[in-house]
Amino acid sequence: MPFQHNGAIRYYQFEIFAGLPIAHAVFTRRGGVSSTPWESLNLGGTVGDDPIHVSENRLRAVKGLALSLDSIYDVWQVHSSEVVITDRPRPLAQQHLKADAILTAQPGVTLFMRFADCVPVLLYDPRRKVAGLVHAGWKGTINHIAAQAVEVMQTAFHSDPADILAAIGPSIGPHHYEVGSEVATQIQQAFGQEAPIVIESSDGSKPAVKFDLWNANRLVLEHAGVLQVEVAGICTACHLEDWYSHRGEHGQTGRFGVMFALV
Repeated sequence: MPFQHNGAIRYYQFEIFAGLPIAHAVFTRRGGVSSTPWESLNLGGTVGDDPIHVSENRLRAVKGLALSLDSIYDVWQVHSSEVVITDRPRPLAQQHLKADAILTAQPGVTLFMRFADCVPVLLYDPRRKVAGLVHAGWKGTINHIAAQAVEVMQTAFHSDPADILAAIGPSIGPHHYEVGSEVATQIQQAFGQEAPIVIESSDGSKPAVKFDLWNANRLVLEHAGVLQVEVAGICTACHLEDWYSHRGEHGQTGRFGVMFALV
């Protein structure tokens, strides 16, 4: 079963990583201490929640994977194409780097990001023993942030994309992700002839364009040479009992966390 439990903590795991020497989880919103509208396992520290609650939630999350708080490396997610490589956790006193992809080949470093509709992409090269975590919103997706991470895995760690296992996590589904004409134009430019695969137009008095982030990131990975891709296919806006959704909750919500570590 993709959903796992450790006490009250509930998290999602990918079958593609089963049996490999890694620890990973896409944490649901269940099992924390935060109150409404961040109820309950909010791992985002910039959304108005009590910092004491966020700290307790992070402690519960890492304990749920038998990891430790002092193993975490995270970044300031800014919808960029920046990729960071780390071989050590981030000291609490050290300023966050601005980036939307993190790579490590160092066991004991826990890659950590936060989400509330954007796409988590997890990358693992079992031959070179490299882990990657990517945050892909619409900007990151059209700028091919997942492919940027794969390219850095190639140049920095000599990864062969054909060896890389990729997983696309819970995020907003295409049926809930309407975008404006300006964004639609950028999607067309980014995906060219394949744009019809990732956007859907509907007829009516106010025609809507819906962006399929799942298929878009799958295409980005495939064009980068990554052919082993698992897609969770879980819409955050459809399942508010498990996930935070910026759109589904009109911006008043928390952030679910994703952790990925070599062990």
